[in-house]
Amino acid sequence: MFQGSGLEGMILPVILLFLATLQEASSHGDNPLAGIAIHEARFALEESAFIKASPGVLGAQGGNPEWVTLSFTSANPSNDDWIGVFSPADFSAAICDSEGSMAGAPFLCTAPIKFQYANYSSPRYKATGKGSLRLLLINQRSDFSFALFSGGLSKPKLVAVSNKVTFANPNAPLYPRLAQGKTWNEMTVTWTSGYGISSAEPFIEWGQKGDVRVRSPAGTLTIDRSSMCGPPARTVGWRDPGFIHTSFLKELWPNTVYTYKLGHKLFNGTYIWSPEYQFKASPYPGQDSVQRVVIFGDMGKDEPDGSNVYNNYQHGALNTTKQLIDDLKNIDIVFHIGDIVYANGYISQWDQFTAQVAPITSKVPYMVASGNHERDWPGSGSFYGTKDSGGECGVMAETMFYVPAENRAKFWYSTDYGMFRFCVADTEHDWREGTEQYEFIERCFASADRRKQPWLIFIAHRVLGYSSASWYGAQGSFEEPMGRESLQKLWQKYKVDIAFYGHVHNYERTCPIYQNICLDKEKHNYKGPFNGTIHVVAGGGGSGLADFTPLNTTWSLFKDHDYGFTKLTAFDHSNLLFEYKKSSDGKVYDSFTINRDYRDILACSVDNCSPTTLAS
Repeated sequence: MFQGSGLEGMILPVILLFLATLQEASSHGDNPLAGIAIHEARFALEESAFIKASPGVLGAQGGNPEWVTLSFTSANPSNDDWIGVFSPADFSAAICDSEGSMAGAPFLCTAPIKFQYANYSSPRYKATGKGSLRLLLINQRSDFSFALFSGGLSKPKLVAVSNKVTFANPNAPLYPRLAQGKTWNEMTVTWTSGYGISSAEPFIEWGQKGDVRVRSPAGTLTIDRSSMCGPPARTVGWRDPGFIHTSFLKELWPNTVYTYKLGHKLFNGTYIWSPEYQFKASPYPGQDSVQRVVIFGDMGKDEPDGSNVYNNYQHGALNTTKQLIDDLKNIDIVFHIGDIVYANGYISQWDQFTAQVAPITSKVPYMVASGNHERDWPGSGSFYGTKDSGGECGVMAETMFYVPAENRAKFWYSTDYGMFRFCVADTEHDWREGTEQYEFIERCFASADRRKQPWLIFIAHRVLGYSSASWYGAQGSFEEPMGRESLQKLWQKYKVDIAFYGHVHNYERTCPIYQNICLDKEKHNYKGPFNGTIHVVAGGGGSGLADFTPLNTTWSLFKDHDYGFTKLTAFDHSNLLFEYKKSSDGKVYDSFTINRDYRDILACSVDNCSPTTLAS
């Protein structure tokens, strides 16, 4: 950094912010729903065109998601024709909010929740004018209708609207999301429903497997359009996200299996129940047992029905999700370290993501970090002035997922899991020395009892350490601008074992490093005293892949331009296994071990020696 005049001190952050903005433009895309010029839509209903959806009622047997079959006809078919799924089913200008309205009529003011081209599964559609399509719907607390458009995505013309489709109970409690509480023996359960506090009392019924159950009340949060900071979240992307409930299950016995159900007691005395789920309580801090942690970032969502919402955008999301579900019996806790959904202001996508990961989040704690696509918006207090959140400015992430932060608007927190201490930073707020977050990070490191919790892990979304990403290489920093300058002395002083990052959509692992210098020539089996922190980029969870710089980064030991995730297995207080697995097949492609006793943690190395005296 410049150490000269105040003018220089002002110019440098501006330059760096500009570079960061260029980086975002080159490495991320808009939500595909943004490609629909919904404000240009016009009504051009054709008497001979129709679209029919069946069945009309979904989830009668408790199923969610459910398939819907569409049959449709157009007198003037084109390969640009497409079908939008709208929910609520009535999506005309009559439901427009004043802020979402646009001059001129007719018009629409809400984006579809997904879309697909009419010829997707009917290759002769253009010749015959007839087609069919199957789409997978999840329960999103409202009814659905399907609209056939001509004119492509840029000049859409509404030519036909289907009958309405609804779930048997659109308000049902759904998509439970477990998370660690503020103490090791507390588990939180967050879920979504259509029942507000004026119609029902939310609670969790839970207990040890096979034992007496108790009920714990839940708090309820809501989000309205005025909570959003800008478009599209506040305009065409807005959709009511329902009621978000969180219950706190306290005084859990370590490693004990508990079962639970989501419940709502209606004011007429009726009870609404979810299916039964189960989880295993966290181990006692310092407990000597096998503990398994999965860490990745930037996954987003994809559509099993092939709909174009995320085609060519979140290629690996379903593969990553599937690998975690298939191996869930060997996973104890998951960290999704930012860029969670990539809703980018299209609020309907949060429901669809929580449905995608529900088989995971209902069984193991799913801890999240804040990324640029959750938080950043100009004038909203974010460290970066980009529009990457699409106007959400952190509100959706802070509400949809619980984290044990003192203030969820400041998305940094610590959590203990057995022999692990995790210090989770929020890169969308200033982390530099002298800030509130810097003090938190040092306090989190310093308060770890390394005899009980030998494995000290740092987590952040943007790369505050080292990355060979092409844009970092072009800047010559190989890090987020101003990333490690303040933090590297903390990593070294407190002997942080591994630092994990997302943001860069690939995988990379460094040597044990400090101040750009590798402190250990070993590549796979680290033994004895700590030398330096190993930095891992694990941003290949699902979003479009990022290229590496052609420059030779000598501190980089392994790179992979593919989708994948990382896994830590602590066998005991002295032995840790790191693995990188590809999402395509779940096989291990990179690994290393750390073998370190408590005396090795206490040992002195570069820039972390405690003061001594010759006095006896």
